Amino acid sequence: MLAKPFGLGALRLATFELDPRLEADTLPLADLPLSRALLMNDARYPWVVLVPRVASVSEVFELSQAEQAQLWREATQLGAAMKEAFQGDKLNIATLGNVVSQLHIHLVVRYTDDASWPAPVWGNGTPKPYELAQQGERREQLLAHIEGLSL
Repeated sequence: MLAKPFGLGALRLATFELDPRLEADTLPLADLPLSRALLMNDARYPWVVLVPRVASVSEVFELSQAEQAQLWREATQLGAAMKEAFQGDKLNIATLGNVVSQLHIHLVVRYTDDASWPAPVWGNGTPKPYELAQQGERREQLLAHIEGLSL
């Protein structure tokens, strides 16, 4: 699914490249108006990563005010849809950037009985890559919710 780009200048879009570590750890989902939505390849949690398609940005404040508002719109709408769809107890929304400096936001649905609760998911346990059938199912679930968003 390709969304209409969010008023980004052609140069900013043309020079956007996904960090190789994000590319290695995720599976492509969709392009939202501002961000590329990626499925984290860890079947332990419903987990999406949003990466604004803006070149050379590592901090939220480096985006324009309109881009910041759009990023927050995408994160909150998709996060709310994910929490409801996967019947989570909590939604973690985080931007860290200590390992991968390219600006990205994690949306992780959490459960009070998940293996990491109440600790953060980062560095906790061993990621469990999706099996092919499971990956397709999770991807289709997420795409159905993305299609219904008003971004």
